[in-house]
Amino acid sequence: MFAEERRNRIAQIIKSGKSVRVSELAKLFEVSESTIRRDLRELENLGILKRTHGGAIDSSLTSFELSFDEKEEKFKKEKECIGKIAASFVRDGDTIILDAGTTTKYIAQNIVAKNVTIITNSVNIANDLSNNDNFEVIVTGGIIRTKTKALVGDIAQMVLRQFRVDKAFIGANGVSIKYGVTTPSLIEAMIKRTMIEISKERFLVVDSSKFDQVTFSFICSVEDLDYIITDSISEDQKREYEKLGINIITGKVMTD
Repeated sequence: MFAEERRNRIAQIIKSGKSVRVSELAKLFEVSESTIRRDLRELENLGILKRTHGGAIDSSLTSFELSFDEKEEKFKKEKECIGKIAASFVRDGDTIILDAGTTTKYIAQNIVAKNVTIITNSVNIANDLSNNDNFEVIVTGGIIRTKTKALVGDIAQMVLRQFRVDKAFIGANGVSIKYGVTTPSLIEAMIKRTMIEISKERFLVVDSSKFDQVTFSFICSVEDLDYIITDSISEDQKREYEKLGINIITGKVMTD
Protein backbone atom coordinates (compact mmCIF):
# COMPACT_ATOMS: atom_id res chain seq x y z
CA MET A 1 0.00 0.00 0.00
CA PHE A 2 1.32 3.44 -0.93
CA ALA A 3 1.78 6.05 1.80
CA GLU A 4 -0.93 8.30 0.33
CA GLU A 5 -3.46 5.48 0.30
CA ARG A 6 -2.58 4.53 3.87
CA ARG A 7 -3.01 8.13 5.04
CA ASN A 8 -6.37 8.36 3.32
CA ARG A 9 -7.47 5.23 5.14
CA ILE A 10 -6.27 6.65 8.46
CA ALA A 11 -8.16 9.89 7.78
CA GLN A 12 -11.34 7.90 7.05
CA ILE A 13 -11.00 6.02 10.34
CA ILE A 14 -10.51 9.28 12.24
CA LYS A 15 -13.43 11.05 10.53
CA SER A 16 -15.73 8.14 11.42
CA GLY A 17 -15.44 9.38 15.02
CA LYS A 18 -12.88 6.93 16.30
CA SER A 19 -9.69 7.75 18.15
CA VAL A 20 -6.69 5.72 17.05
CA ARG A 21 -3.47 4.51 18.61
CA VAL A 22 -0.12 4.29 16.87
CA SER A 23 0.37 0.66 17.89
CA GLU A 24 -3.05 -0.37 16.53
CA LEU A 25 -2.49 1.39 13.20
CA ALA A 26 0.96 -0.17 12.83
CA LYS A 27 -0.59 -3.63 13.18
CA LEU A 28 -3.51 -2.81 10.90
CA PHE A 29 -1.30 -1.56 8.04
CA GLU A 30 1.64 -3.85 8.81
CA VAL A 31 4.17 -1.03 9.02
CA SER A 32 6.44 0.29 11.75
CA GLU A 33 5.20 2.66 14.47
CA SER A 34 7.66 5.31 13.24
CA THR A 35 5.97 5.16 9.82
CA ILE A 36 2.56 5.69 11.42
CA ARG A 37 3.89 8.62 13.44
CA ARG A 38 5.07 10.24 10.21
CA ASP A 39 1.64 9.65 8.69
CA LEU A 40 -0.09 11.25 11.68
CA ARG A 41 2.30 14.20 11.57
CA GLU A 42 1.49 14.77 7.89
CA LEU A 43 -2.26 14.52 8.54
CA GLU A 44 -2.02 16.92 11.49
CA ASN A 45 -0.21 19.45 9.28
CA LEU A 46 -3.19 19.21 6.90
CA GLY A 47 -5.59 19.92 9.77
CA ILE A 48 -7.28 16.52 9.52
CA LEU A 49 -6.45 15.29 13.01
CA LYS A 50 -4.86 16.19 16.32
CA ARG A 51 -2.07 14.00 17.58
CA THR A 52 -2.38 12.80 21.16
CA HIS A 53 -0.03 10.88 23.41
CA GLY A 54 0.29 7.59 21.52
CA GLY A 55 -2.40 8.26 18.93
CA ALA A 56 -4.71 10.80 17.30
CA ILE A 57 -8.29 12.10 17.21
CA ASP A 58 -10.49 14.10 14.84
CA SER A 59 -9.36 17.74 14.79
CA SER A 60 -12.99 18.94 14.77
CA LEU A 61 -13.79 17.52 18.22
CA THR A 62 -14.15 20.79 20.13
CA SER A 63 -14.51 19.13 23.53
CA PHE A 64 -11.26 17.16 23.26
CA GLU A 65 -8.61 18.16 25.75
CA LEU A 66 -5.03 17.00 26.15
CA SER A 67 -3.79 16.12 29.62
CA PHE A 68 -1.50 18.54 31.50
CA ASP A 69 1.54 16.38 30.76
CA GLU A 70 0.67 16.18 27.04
CA LYS A 71 0.19 19.96 26.84
CA GLU A 72 3.46 20.53 28.67
CA GLU A 73 5.38 18.74 25.93
CA LYS A 74 3.98 20.95 23.16
CA PHE A 75 5.47 24.34 22.17
CA LYS A 76 7.76 24.51 25.20
CA LYS A 77 10.07 27.20 23.82
CA GLU A 78 7.12 29.29 22.63
CA LYS A 79 5.50 29.10 26.06
CA GLU A 80 8.75 30.02 27.77
CA CYS A 81 9.05 33.06 25.49
CA ILE A 82 5.47 34.08 26.28
CA GLY A 83 6.04 33.56 30.00
CA LYS A 84 9.07 35.85 30.08
CA ILE A 85 7.23 38.61 28.22
CA ALA A 86 4.15 38.34 30.44
CA ALA A 87 6.24 38.35 33.61
CA SER A 88 7.81 41.67 32.54
CA PHE A 89 4.38 43.31 32.91
CA VAL A 90 4.26 42.48 36.62
CA ARG A 91 5.35 45.44 38.75
CA ASP A 92 6.41 45.74 42.40
CA GLY A 93 3.36 45.66 44.63
CA ASP A 94 0.98 44.28 41.97
CA THR A 95 -1.94 42.01 42.72
CA ILE A 96 -2.31 39.45 39.94
CA ILE A 97 -4.12 36.29 38.92
CA LEU A 98 -2.30 33.37 37.33
CA ASP A 99 -4.70 30.97 35.65
CA ALA A 100 -3.89 27.25 35.72
CA GLY A 101 -2.02 26.10 32.63
CA THR A 102 1.24 25.13 30.99
CA THR A 103 1.90 28.66 29.71
CA THR A 104 1.12 30.53 32.92
CA LYS A 105 3.60 28.37 34.84
CA TYR A 106 6.37 30.07 32.83
CA ILE A 107 5.06 33.44 33.97
CA ALA A 108 5.38 32.33 37.59
CA GLN A 109 8.96 31.18 36.97
CA ASN A 110 10.00 34.54 35.49
CA ILE A 111 8.46 37.16 37.79
CA VAL A 112 11.22 39.35 39.27
CA ALA A 113 8.98 42.03 40.83
CA LYS A 114 8.85 42.27 44.62
CA ASN A 115 5.95 42.27 47.07
CA VAL A 116 3.55 40.70 44.57
CA THR A 117 0.26 39.10 45.63
CA ILE A 118 -0.62 36.17 43.39
CA ILE A 119 -4.00 34.46 43.29
CA THR A 120 -4.01 31.15 41.46
CA ASN A 121 -6.21 28.13 40.87
CA SER A 122 -3.19 26.06 39.80
CA VAL A 123 -1.94 23.35 42.12
CA ASN A 124 1.42 23.31 40.33
CA ILE A 125 1.95 27.08 40.36
CA ALA A 126 1.02 27.33 44.03
CA ASN A 127 3.54 24.62 44.88
CA ASP A 128 6.28 26.22 42.74
CA LEU A 129 5.82 29.62 44.41
CA SER A 130 5.35 28.39 47.97
CA ASN A 131 9.00 28.99 48.98
CA ASN A 132 9.38 32.44 47.41
CA ASP A 133 9.32 35.21 50.02
CA ASN A 134 8.74 37.90 47.38
CA PHE A 135 5.20 36.67 46.83
CA GLU A 136 2.07 36.28 48.88
CA VAL A 137 0.26 33.36 47.27
CA ILE A 138 -3.49 32.89 47.63
CA VAL A 139 -4.88 29.55 46.42
CA THR A 140 -8.54 29.49 45.44
CA GLY A 141 -9.34 26.03 46.71
CA GLY A 142 -11.97 23.94 44.96
CA ILE A 143 -12.13 20.65 43.11
CA ILE A 144 -8.95 19.53 41.32
CA ARG A 145 -9.39 18.67 37.65
CA THR A 146 -6.86 15.90 37.16
CA LYS A 147 -6.60 16.66 33.43
CA THR A 148 -5.31 20.23 33.91
CA LYS A 149 -4.37 20.42 37.63
CA ALA A 150 -6.81 23.35 37.90
CA LEU A 151 -8.97 24.08 40.94
CA VAL A 152 -12.56 24.66 39.83
CA GLY A 153 -16.15 24.76 41.07
CA ASP A 154 -18.21 26.88 43.44
CA ILE A 155 -15.50 27.19 46.09
CA ALA A 156 -12.95 28.52 43.58
CA GLN A 157 -15.46 31.02 42.19
CA MET A 158 -16.54 32.16 45.65
CA VAL A 159 -12.94 32.86 46.65
CA LEU A 160 -12.15 34.71 43.41
CA ARG A 161 -15.17 37.00 43.82
CA GLN A 162 -13.72 38.32 47.10
CA PHE A 163 -10.97 40.16 45.23
CA ARG A 164 -10.26 42.93 42.73
CA VAL A 165 -6.81 42.65 41.13
CA ASP A 166 -4.52 44.68 38.90
CA LYS A 167 -3.84 42.04 36.24
CA ALA A 168 -5.06 38.62 35.17
CA PHE A 169 -3.07 36.24 32.98
CA ILE A 170 -5.39 33.74 31.35
CA GLY A 171 -4.67 30.72 29.15
CA ALA A 172 -7.02 29.23 26.53
CA ASN A 173 -7.23 26.52 23.88
CA GLY A 174 -8.63 28.71 21.14
CA VAL A 175 -8.88 32.38 20.19
CA SER A 176 -10.89 33.72 17.28
CA ILE A 177 -12.23 37.18 16.45
CA LYS A 178 -15.52 35.61 15.37
CA TYR A 179 -15.98 33.00 18.13
CA GLY A 180 -14.02 34.55 20.98
CA VAL A 181 -11.77 32.88 23.53
CA THR A 182 -12.62 29.25 24.22
CA THR A 183 -11.60 26.17 26.21
CA PRO A 184 -12.88 22.57 26.16
CA SER A 185 -14.17 22.55 29.76
CA LEU A 186 -17.31 24.47 30.76
CA ILE A 187 -16.34 24.48 34.44
CA GLU A 188 -12.89 25.91 33.66
CA ALA A 189 -14.41 28.50 31.32
CA MET A 190 -16.54 29.78 34.22
CA ILE A 191 -13.45 30.22 36.41
CA LYS A 192 -11.51 31.99 33.67
CA ARG A 193 -14.47 34.31 33.02
CA THR A 194 -14.59 35.25 36.70
CA MET A 195 -10.86 35.99 36.67
CA ILE A 196 -11.38 38.37 33.76
CA GLU A 197 -14.33 40.08 35.46
CA ILE A 198 -12.39 40.94 38.64
CA SER A 199 -9.27 42.29 36.88
CA LYS A 200 -8.38 45.81 35.75
CA GLU A 201 -6.12 44.55 32.95
CA ARG A 202 -6.70 41.26 31.12
CA PHE A 203 -3.87 39.37 29.41
CA LEU A 204 -4.46 36.33 27.23
CA VAL A 205 -1.31 34.19 26.98
CA VAL A 206 -1.47 31.73 24.08
CA ASP A 207 1.03 30.23 21.66
CA SER A 208 0.43 30.81 17.95
CA SER A 209 -1.19 27.39 17.40
CA LYS A 210 -4.27 28.61 19.32
CA PHE A 211 -5.26 31.30 16.80
CA ASP A 212 -8.39 30.57 14.75
CA GLN A 213 -9.06 27.49 16.89
CA VAL A 214 -12.50 27.05 18.48
CA THR A 215 -13.26 24.70 21.35
CA PHE A 216 -16.42 23.86 23.26
CA SER A 217 -16.80 26.46 26.04
CA PHE A 218 -16.91 30.24 25.60
CA ILE A 219 -14.80 32.30 27.99
CA CYS A 220 -15.11 35.84 26.64
CA SER A 221 -15.10 37.96 23.51
CA VAL A 222 -11.70 39.10 22.31
CA GLU A 223 -12.86 42.68 22.93
CA ASP A 224 -12.84 41.88 26.66
CA LEU A 225 -9.05 41.54 26.53
CA ASP A 226 -6.46 44.28 26.88
CA TYR A 227 -3.45 42.27 25.71
CA ILE A 228 -2.69 39.08 23.83
CA ILE A 229 0.84 37.81 24.37
CA THR A 230 2.00 35.19 21.87
CA ASP A 231 5.13 33.92 20.14
CA SER A 232 4.07 34.98 16.62
CA ILE A 233 1.13 36.24 14.60
CA SER A 234 0.67 37.33 10.99
CA GLU A 235 0.61 41.05 10.25
CA ASP A 236 -2.93 40.75 8.87
CA GLN A 237 -4.16 39.04 12.03
CA LYS A 238 -2.37 41.55 14.22
CA ARG A 239 -4.07 44.47 12.45
CA GLU A 240 -7.49 42.85 12.87
CA TYR A 241 -7.01 42.45 16.62
CA GLU A 242 -5.54 45.92 17.02
CA LYS A 243 -8.61 47.40 15.29
CA LEU A 244 -10.57 46.04 18.27
CA GLY A 245 -8.29 47.87 20.72
CA ILE A 246 -6.25 44.82 21.73
CA ASN A 247 -2.51 45.17 22.23
CA ILE A 248 -0.64 42.30 20.55
CA ILE A 249 2.74 41.51 22.09
CA THR A 250 5.13 39.02 20.48
CA GLY A 251 8.67 37.92 21.20
CA LYS A 252 11.46 36.03 19.56
CA VAL A 253 11.57 32.34 20.43
CA MET A 254 15.08 31.21 21.28
CA THR A 255 16.23 28.08 19.48
CA ASP A 256 19.10 25.76 20.28
